[in-house]
Amino acid sequence: MTRLSAITPSGHAHLGNHLGAIRRWATQGRPGDLYFVSDLHAMTVSYNPARLRVLSRELLAVLVAAGIEPDQVFVQSDLARELGALSWILECTCSYGEAARMTQFKQKSEGQGMVRLGLMTYPVLMAADILLQGAAEVPVGDDQAQHVELARSLARRFNQTYGEVFTVPSAVMPPTAARVRDLADPARKMSKSTQDSAGTVFILDDPDLVQRKIKRANTDSLNRVEYRPDEQPGLANLLEILSACTDTRPKDLAEQYASYGAVKAATADAVVEVLRPVRERALELLADPAELDRIRKEGAHRAAERGAHRLSSAMRLAGIGS
Repeated sequence: MTRLSAITPSGHAHLGNHLGAIRRWATQGRPGDLYFVSDLHAMTVSYNPARLRVLSRELLAVLVAAGIEPDQVFVQSDLARELGALSWILECTCSYGEAARMTQFKQKSEGQGMVRLGLMTYPVLMAADILLQGAAEVPVGDDQAQHVELARSLARRFNQTYGEVFTVPSAVMPPTAARVRDLADPARKMSKSTQDSAGTVFILDDPDLVQRKIKRANTDSLNRVEYRPDEQPGLANLLEILSACTDTRPKDLAEQYASYGAVKAATADAVVEVLRPVRERALELLADPAELDRIRKEGAHRAAERGAHRLSSAMRLAGIGS
């Protein structure tokens, strides 16, 4: 049973990405699981092409460096021809109403000067990602569950109208992940696309920079080391990060330290050690373009091969192609 997960290169991968998803993929993933860099999804809003290319390579290196097997990773745009063909078939299976009612489209299009058509249609591209690889399970949060439901609807509709081709996928809730908040503003999540990097620890940050960012984290003036997320969100964020790094409950950690400074120092040390092997291996891969290109090329070849029969069958049944 194939499980498919993706991460979009909208910015540099950060600590929250690692603790919340990437590390879990590496340690808890199954042999048949697939992970990809969804660079085509990053094009739905304004972006810099050169930066997108750099971020995609960097994220691929991070996935492999974290311990995900190279034969389980690929970059989405390397299947642009296959996905383009399948997306068109699925767009012709999807209704305008289905695409327009997607909640994320409504939210992200508000206040934008120019709304790209791709912002509306990318859930269909996401369906193509899933259906091309024959994924049976797609771990997603609440914000993406609606998109997987669209993929289910399109798979069923195509199968019933033209013939059985696609596995009907299911959305599954991933295990509870670490809640990593911005160090400077714990009211918001740590983000790849943040404009102010002071509160974001990136996976490839130098250890000294990681130390400085965490030790400057926003806390409060109560000067009480207790785990109270509502009353002390900044301190709770540090304790939750330390908890994820040490596999110790935040409440238990709060009892071990007498000051905010001690919590910050312990958290900084733990984060540096958790990220160190990933950072070092990722930098090695980025410094060896030939090896990273080899991994990427082989990943693309395997992903294309996995989907070739489904795509050719879908095209034949839809009445197109030779």
